[in-house]
Amino acid sequence: MGIKDNFTADEWFKVMTGPGRAGAAVVAASPSGLTGLVAEAQAIGQAVRESVSAHTRTPLLEAMAADLLGTAPDPQAMPHQERARNMEEAREQSLQGVRQAAWLVAAKASPEDAAAYRAMLINVAERTAGAAKEGGFLGIGGEQVNDRERAVIEELRTLLGQGEAPTPDATPSPLIAPSPDGSGNSN
Repeated sequence: MGIKDNFTADEWFKVMTGPGRAGAAVVAASPSGLTGLVAEAQAIGQAVRESVSAHTRTPLLEAMAADLLGTAPDPQAMPHQERARNMEEAREQSLQGVRQAAWLVAAKASPEDAAAYRAMLINVAERTAGAAKEGGFLGIGGEQVNDRERAVIEELRTLLGQGEAPTPDATPSPLIAPSPDGSGNSN
């Protein structure tokens, strides 16, 4: 029995899509032009690949790596998700997905797996933010990471119970749990 067996198919889908949602929250906070979007999408994929293939990976990250190397899921079998109508809604949906995924991992995996998963989520967000310059004209001027992207990264840190950038010997704070239905809504 592997760690993946601790999760239902829907829960595992949420865990697997959590890193992409962390990156998507950054993208939605400050959309780039076409080349910026491509660079940000590549950064998401690269950060996930590096996390799940690191020599220090945990059993959860090993299971994620196995799924990433396996056959792609049938799009018809994937859970339906309502489409965002604007970027703010896309950012909120992405953060909600990250919250649910992180909560599931914290509830159903080891503390080491949960810490590694949270670190991967933050790494994906930071790498996405740094992938393309924001603002400027034709690549001139602008800044690598703007205030809106920094705000989303800090929001993710808070959501994941990580506060400010962790020091090497810091113990992570407990994860902010969603409501009992897993939605993250307190109502």
